[in-house]
Amino acid sequence: MQLVICWRLRNWHYSKLCFDRLFLDSGFKDGEEFDRHCEVSSQGKWCLVRPPKDYKIPLHWPAGRDVIWSGNVKITKDQFLASGSMTKRMMLLEENQIAFHSEDGLIFNGVKDYSRQIAEMMGLGSDSEFFQAGVHTVLDIGCGFGSFGAHLVSLKLMALCIAAYEATGSQVQLALERGLPAMIGHFISKQLPYPSLSFDMVHCAQCGIVWDKKEGMFLIEVDRLLKPGGYFVLTSPTSKPHGSATNMKKRNMLTPLEQFTEKICWSLIAQQDETFIWQKTADAHCYSSRKQKDVPLCKEGHDAPYYQALMPCISGTSIKRWIPIQNRSSSSHLSSAELEVHGVSPEDFFEDLQVWKLALKNYWSLLTPLIFSDHPKRPGDEDPLPPFNMVRNVMDMNAHYGGLNAAFLEEKKSAWVMNVVPIRARNTLPLILERGFPGVLHDWCEPFPTYPRTYDMLHANGLLSHLTSEKCGLMDLFVEMDRILRPEGWVVLSDKLGAIELARAHATQVRWDARVIDLQNGGDQRLLVCQKPFVKK
Repeated sequence: MQLVICWRLRNWHYSKLCFDRLFLDSGFKDGEEFDRHCEVSSQGKWCLVRPPKDYKIPLHWPAGRDVIWSGNVKITKDQFLASGSMTKRMMLLEENQIAFHSEDGLIFNGVKDYSRQIAEMMGLGSDSEFFQAGVHTVLDIGCGFGSFGAHLVSLKLMALCIAAYEATGSQVQLALERGLPAMIGHFISKQLPYPSLSFDMVHCAQCGIVWDKKEGMFLIEVDRLLKPGGYFVLTSPTSKPHGSATNMKKRNMLTPLEQFTEKICWSLIAQQDETFIWQKTADAHCYSSRKQKDVPLCKEGHDAPYYQALMPCISGTSIKRWIPIQNRSSSSHLSSAELEVHGVSPEDFFEDLQVWKLALKNYWSLLTPLIFSDHPKRPGDEDPLPPFNMVRNVMDMNAHYGGLNAAFLEEKKSAWVMNVVPIRARNTLPLILERGFPGVLHDWCEPFPTYPRTYDMLHANGLLSHLTSEKCGLMDLFVEMDRILRPEGWVVLSDKLGAIELARAHATQVRWDARVIDLQNGGDQRLLVCQKPFVKK
């Protein structure tokens, strides 16, 4: 085994002189932190974003889901005190921690009651039947503090939170700090970076979007994202109505919305209090048989959803993946017929899973002694268990079929994976989402839509070789990875020897502790295992 250690930098403090030489600035100006751009005067174009002075390593899972360090996020005590009563009901701000009350504050009742209400409105006995009813993946728009998503995750569903960027860092930043799937995103003018027919449910509770504006373009985008037979759950931002006059007024306000949903073949299946549930048609012929064709069908081959402009047309009706969610298997494993829809052979799919199960075991055997190296085993102690709760989330930067995610589940490791499909690679994101995994399309020549320090581990197989022909350089990628990765987080890169050696040189420039490892004993593949140091101000 070939092992190269760059150097250990656990106690390293940044040197301005050294950074001037490397064209890397500290990312601070007058104590102010910048999320994406350092905005400090420099002759170079690269910079590293350091953590706030009160930053602490997140608590282990699952305790960290309900309690986070207040210094790790942007919401301040003054902002908390100035927020509404719902914020105070859901969050308890102590001296240096924020505790989340997952049972309180969402809409009118607790989160569990709200989730149960949605299930009953759908005709189910309880929310534990969501999966059997075909609801495996949920897009939660404007997710607040992530309590609804946290509850859905406890039901073994994939709930992905999206919300617009906020200077205070709330919603997405808080959800990710809690260890919940989330990313920055909104569709005021652009499509979200997901293919058509991606989600079984889209949920909006007080998300601030006026759905019947812009000639229904926002609803058309939701229709694009929903699978056939999927559900759109809308809880309006107004308070619970009292009396028949208020109810009648509310009905009149929603009439344009209901009229438009009929034009796109949605059915309003239930209304209770302030919550409305529409179901998208499972019959693709509904769109061509409409009397009113105010919303036309998109032309074939029009589905290129990487931040394209919102389109005033219905998409996805003619593709093979038009399969109603109620018709698919309730099993978590895809059948041969379902794989064929995605152009994947069962043999290739099975082989991919076996490869990643072995790879994950190798990764864990490598990382375990490194993580526990500061805590040597005493005589008589058992060998330390792999650090299941040291890693809450992983970003697979070149996810392919989502095999690493599947291996995490097979090995019962309590971490979720954000599966990223590069836009110039084969688009396997529909397959990843069909497996019930979170995922997104992304151009790695651009910043990833997240806040700094939001992932515990970054992984990429073959991405470095893929990027050699791109317009951006590897240094751009490594600086962005450093921004995404939390202090003391891990990077595992697998690629050809030449690409790994080049990456190791870049790892030293961003001050990572890096090791090159030969697992094949002489083959061309190498691993680069890195750890980001905790650099304090």
